[in-house]
Amino acid sequence: MNGAFCAVNGIYCKQQIIYYSIQYILFFGGGNPVRIAICDDEEIFRIELKSCLDKLLIDTDYDIDTFSDGRILLSRFEECPFDLVFLDIEMPEVDGITLARKLRAASESVFIVFLTSHIEYALEGYEVNALRYLTKPADPNKVKEVIRYVKDKQSSSHQIIIKADGEDILIDINDIIYMESMDKNVRIVTSKEEYTTRYNLGDFEEQLKNFGFFRIHRGYLISLNKVKRIVKNDVVMDNETYLPVSRNNLKILKDTLYAYVEGAAF
Repeated sequence: MNGAFCAVNGIYCKQQIIYYSIQYILFFGGGNPVRIAICDDEEIFRIELKSCLDKLLIDTDYDIDTFSDGRILLSRFEECPFDLVFLDIEMPEVDGITLARKLRAASESVFIVFLTSHIEYALEGYEVNALRYLTKPADPNKVKEVIRYVKDKQSSSHQIIIKADGEDILIDINDIIYMESMDKNVRIVTSKEEYTTRYNLGDFEEQLKNFGFFRIHRGYLISLNKVKRIVKNDVVMDNETYLPVSRNNLKILKDTLYAYVEGAAF
């Protein structure tokens, strides 16, 4: 039965990969160079970061462009998007947060890393799905972690296969916004569609805990990458849905978000 599919609680899995619930499928990308942009109004930091990247990417096909003005970066990005952008938050013409919003509107897939001395900007960056914050001058070891993470993300995709309406459906984990427990079913809300499958939310929580998912309430499991902001006792997701956070989980959620933007999540 090597390679055969087996049903487990309504979720299908490929036995040669794992023996329960979730299937991981790798999609190896082509040979296109990694396109990187550095935007900082201070030349010394542009030079230092570029030098650091040049050393870290010695065995990688890549292109690096540097910018002192976010408006020029945005113009170039609209012509040909970058894969990874390092943004200084505090720039005179256009600040990094505002620029990141425009970059995110133009591309859902760009990785955005903020350069800052003020970690209090961290949760604000969740509105644009910032990958990480680096304190200036950037620590080479932290930059190395960013590069490794981006390369891993570009080379692989994680998916689950569910049974819904009599069909086997592949769902990219990165598309999932949140899951909701509905009696003996789970409603899966993604950036593209919604699905309902017969399964247990607790099992999804266990299987997805290493992929940036957090149980905010007994009825909800959310993707931290899809959080826009926290309003009182609610978390606001990318689709503007307000979800309740249990009193016991509110502080843990905030701590987890801070850990994510500081890079502890990877």
